[in-house]
Amino acid sequence: MDYHWNIDFGMTLRRLRKERDLSQEELAERSSLDRSYISLIERNIKLPGFISILALASGLGMKASEFMIEIEKHPVLLPINA
Repeated sequence: MDYHWNIDFGMTLRRLRKERDLSQEELAERSSLDRSYISLIERNIKLPGFISILALASGLGMKASEFMIEIEKHPVLLPINA
């Protein structure tokens, strides 16, 4: 089986949110996004666009560049569907 590296955006967002002791509701309010959207991102059902990434970073009290560095620090090995 072949594998490739990918990022786990949702896992990192959840970790950063919990490190700041924020609920999904609190992060949603701080970032002006819907709580259900944050839930979808954390479960890797949705990937946020650029504007949402900026909003999430701001809601976490981070620069977007710092946020993306954190995302890139935790790649995961996923199987390639044959």
